[in-house]
Amino acid sequence: MNVYPIKTEANSSQQLGQPVGVTLDRFIKRKEGEFPYASGELSQLLRDIALAAKIVHKEISRSGLLGIEGAFGRENVQGESQQKLDVIANIRFTRAFRNGGEVCAMISEEDELLIPMNQDASYIVAIDPLDGSSNIDANVSIGTIFSIYRRKSRRGTKVKNEDLLQAGSEQVAAGYVLYGSSTMLVYTTGCGVNGFTYEPSLGEFFLSHPDIKTPKDGKLYSINEGNYHQFDRGIQEYIKFCYRREMSSRYIGSLVADFHRNLLKGGVYLYPPTRTNPDGKLRLIYECNALAFIVEQAGGQATDGKRRILDLQPNCLHERTPLFIGSELLVNALKNCLITDLRPTGS
Repeated sequence: MNVYPIKTEANSSQQLGQPVGVTLDRFIKRKEGEFPYASGELSQLLRDIALAAKIVHKEISRSGLLGIEGAFGRENVQGESQQKLDVIANIRFTRAFRNGGEVCAMISEEDELLIPMNQDASYIVAIDPLDGSSNIDANVSIGTIFSIYRRKSRRGTKVKNEDLLQAGSEQVAAGYVLYGSSTMLVYTTGCGVNGFTYEPSLGEFFLSHPDIKTPKDGKLYSINEGNYHQFDRGIQEYIKFCYRREMSSRYIGSLVADFHRNLLKGGVYLYPPTRTNPDGKLRLIYECNALAFIVEQAGGQATDGKRRILDLQPNCLHERTPLFIGSELLVNALKNCLITDLRPTGS
């Protein structure tokens, strides 16, 4: 008689606590079936994003061998030096949306103006094709951030400002792709947050993080403390609050990577205004809105220090904003510091 347990696929998966064989495509199809009036357009758009993410994953994994690391040699609309992979990722996602046919216009960090596509389509996509790409030379995690809105104007007509400049609360879906030790796609359609890990040998995203909930509190804070003396007094006091709680400082410099870690483990990410950038530096429409939608669906909060991020009304495509985002108790403590602290700097 064999007294040793036999390791099988079934009990191995139970020990790991992960569902087996739930692909992104199957998950999307299942969720679509829960909505009796779903037309399938949004589902196809999410598949188009996943396809482009697979291609970008492949480009990134080979970047050191193909010589596509480093600067491209020109600046984008933000005045930032474009990296070669910025341009490549922008092309890949643009092609995926144009060929998929579900996008009437695309707003990209890499393009000053909107990119018109299929006027008969229903959706606007706002995207940062490759966040943190300056870190690629150091093999640091980078990502893609996307936000999806339903157009307000009639299909078949020219896209209007009211379609493009929608508040984050109008999003129908948002997500990000993290290209790191593994490639992950995390997204929400307003019914919770789910994460999928890419298995390159099979060419599929598999459900690995179902129904993500961020902890209400945490021990991590993420901020570029090199700008400490440019921060307002309230931000400086909040950093001291983090010191007193013996929290750990973790700042990668890639927004997606910092956000993803804090989302899973509990923490707060801060990108405050400075004297150099009094309006903040992150972009509202295609960075902050997407992450704010995700964090709220996971039980966290996102604010510009005064208002909920999702309530902000954008006035231009590339509008910037401060961002404070993460676990509920940590963001509440920050808001309290910004409202009540009147002590002089250095006290």
